[in-house]
Formats: sequence, C-alpha cells, structure tokens
Amino acid sequence: MDTAQPETARRARIERATNETRISVEIALDGAGRHDVRTGVGFLDHMLEQLSRHSLIDLTVRAEGDLHIDAHHTTEDTGIAIGQALAAALGDRKGIVRYGEATIPMDETLSRVALDISGRPYLVWKVEFTRDRLGDMDTELFREWFQGFAQAAGITLHAETFYGVNNHHRIESCFKALARALRQAVAIDPRRPDAVPSTKGTLGGSL
Repeated sequence: MDTAQPETARRARIERATNETRISVEIALDGAGRHDVRTGVGFLDHMLEQLSRHSLIDLTVRAEGDLHIDAHHTTEDTGIAIGQALAAALGDRKGIVRYGEATIPMDETLSRVALDISGRPYLVWKVEFTRDRLGDMDTELFREWFQGFAQAAGITLHAETFYGVNNHHRIESCFKALARALRQAVAIDPRRPDAVPSTKGTLGGSL
C-alpha cells in the first residue's frame, strides 16, 4: 500500500510498502540539494545523491528490500517512490516550466536527458553498458530505476549516452543530466506563475 502526503512549499512524503520492499521518501522541490539516502545498495545511493545535489531538490530516502535475492526490487521500487513523491510535491503543476533538457559531459562521456512533466509517462532509453555490474549493482537495473521513476512521476523522459568508455561515467552523467533537466522543469515560470503550462488547462494522464 502506498500513501502520499503533499505538504506546503512543494514538499511531499511517500511511504511505499510491499512484500518485497519498505520505502519512505521525503522531497522538497525548492531545496538546496540536501540529501540523506540509505537504500542498502551503495551505488544506487551514490546516484541518488548526485540527483539531489545537481537538481537542488532535497531528498531523504530510506529503503529496506529483499537484497538477499538481488537489488532489483529495491532499485525499481525506489524509483517508483521518488517518482510518486515528485508528483505529489508538484500538485496541480501550476506555474511550472514543464520542460527540461541537459547535456552533461563527464570526462570522456557525454549524455543527454530531455523530459516533459506531461502526465503521460514514457521512457526512451538509449544507454548501453559494457559491464554487467558496477559496485554492488547490476547495470541492467538502471533502466528499471528510470522506468519506475518516469512512470510514477508522470514524466515523458528520454535518456541517451552519445559516447563514453567508462561505465561509471555513463550512468553518472545520466543521473546528473536528469537532475539538471528536473531543475529546469520543476522551476516556477516567473512569467506565468499561476498558470498550468498546457492549452488543455491540466497536466494529467488524460492529455
């Protein structure tokens, strides 16, 4: 069962509990990039810390999962819970810029994320790896995190790595690009702070 409690100042708290994981997420969109992340998966913690720091979204995550099996459920459900918290904190999406895009270099690697907080979840994933694992995490699970996040947040999300040799750089540049794109998209547009950025007047799944 999942519960979402939106708060003032574009904040939200999510509690997500299944037979496989128990996850709590607190998020503040207008933060300073403060983070306190403990998922039990060290590499995932590192990526979520990058997401918070470079988006300036404050993020607290606590996850307990069936890591005796593998990190799949913990990774996927953490993406879902953070996406749910983002959606709750955004509320009716009034005043947001809506779109964001960032191309991020990391040494020899170049990645781009473009997104639309549209209410229509969709993931295009053009990121490949040459190793099966990074630290304590299977590289195939990064797509699962992005899929869960995009679906739960109601975001159209395109992620692509153009080139790169180091697999750590490949995925870290994707999380940093996501962070910077989110920072743009969730910002309040000073020219239309009270308007939903859609000709339909709503940003939801029916668009």
